[in-house]
Amino acid sequence: MTAGAEEHRHDAVRRDLAALFTLAWPVVISRLGMMTMGLSDAIVVGRYSAIQLGWHAIAWAPTTVVLVVGTSLLGGVQVMTARAMGEGRPEATGAVLRRGLAYGAKVGLLAGLVLFALGPWILSLLQLPDDLVAGATPPLRIFALSMPFFVIGSACSAWLEGLGRPRIGAVLMWLANLVNLLALLVLVPGTLGLPALGASGAATATLIARGLLTLALVIYILRMPEARSLGVFTPTPNAPQAASEQTRIGLGAGASGFFEMAAFAGMNVIAGWLGTLQVATWSIVVNVISVAFMVPLGIATAVSVLVGRAYGAGDAAAIRRISLIAFAATTAFCLVVSLAVWLGAGPIAGGYTTDPATLALAIPALVLSAAIIAPDALQVVIAQSLRARGDILIPTTTHFISYVLVMAPLAWFLALPAGRGVNGIVEGVIIASLLSAALLLARFALLSRKPLA
Repeated sequence: MTAGAEEHRHDAVRRDLAALFTLAWPVVISRLGMMTMGLSDAIVVGRYSAIQLGWHAIAWAPTTVVLVVGTSLLGGVQVMTARAMGEGRPEATGAVLRRGLAYGAKVGLLAGLVLFALGPWILSLLQLPDDLVAGATPPLRIFALSMPFFVIGSACSAWLEGLGRPRIGAVLMWLANLVNLLALLVLVPGTLGLPALGASGAATATLIARGLLTLALVIYILRMPEARSLGVFTPTPNAPQAASEQTRIGLGAGASGFFEMAAFAGMNVIAGWLGTLQVATWSIVVNVISVAFMVPLGIATAVSVLVGRAYGAGDAAAIRRISLIAFAATTAFCLVVSLAVWLGAGPIAGGYTTDPATLALAIPALVLSAAIIAPDALQVVIAQSLRARGDILIPTTTHFISYVLVMAPLAWFLALPAGRGVNGIVEGVIIASLLSAALLLARFALLSRKPLA
């Protein structure tokens, strides 16, 4: 390789790394905003009433599955928008948005109806106490009303991210957090002459915040100076192949999200079989992993956009280069975080609880959980890279095998028959994440040797 070619390659790497960072950090800020909204609810409700906090937690649990699956189903909006930009057809992105909004409205309405009508029955199937189900039902149904707003807003955010404009979504998300907090302080304890609504007040605050966030995103898109040139106001063309591909990408991502959520929900059940302290310990582990996961989630979104553009441009070399940069950045970040969790397990656990018995379980579990962070994050980033280039079935199948067929039974065996307790659950997650990352990396290596479809 000549000196000029080597310099060109280095320039391309620096350019792609800068683009990855520029796209990733606003997404990280936005996703942290989503987490903060739920955290604000829990803090305000918890300070008002421990009983109401339990109702809120139970009501929130089934909605998280819908949130993850619903937003994953809209993954096609982001990828197809990025592809159109890579193809040099920005005017085609409006059709992607319109299809995404129509699809998102259907998904949101269906999810809301299912949660509203069947949510209490689903809670009763879990054999929860009758008073807990009764208390959780009103906030659950209010959360259900916010589902259409959330999913439609997610479609708007995905489109803006596909265009390479994630910052406005992050800004509006944190403004929605401010609205949510103000509504919480009024509705939960009952101020300004209003009755105290407790958990239902928190759900109502979330409904208001999500509704206003979606409205703000729609208004922003409609008022964009280039909205017409992007095809926002152009009737959606009859393009069955593009519509099918958009739906196919979303269904693949949605199925993967469902498999992972269902499997991790099963870990909560296994922890429940172990006992109350073990549930608390597993909750600490999951919370720490979830916070660490926000940065890789931003990188996954960025790589989806950049690989989608490169795929649209037919640039196989750029797909490989961008993906490898994203994999390396994810691994480097996660190794630093893993080291911090490993060395700081004691202080981290102490930030969640002062109970000696819980600390005795949580500290070794957190030390072990440091090994989850890198492979779990890497497999998500690789999966997004593969989907952006049109590889849908293999990532979904890999997640089903790794998390449903391997992690669930293995974690049960290690935790209960093998007597490993919570550490067994953590070990099951580690093995499943390593398996998923290895299989997806092998798939990426295989496709990198083939010409683009």
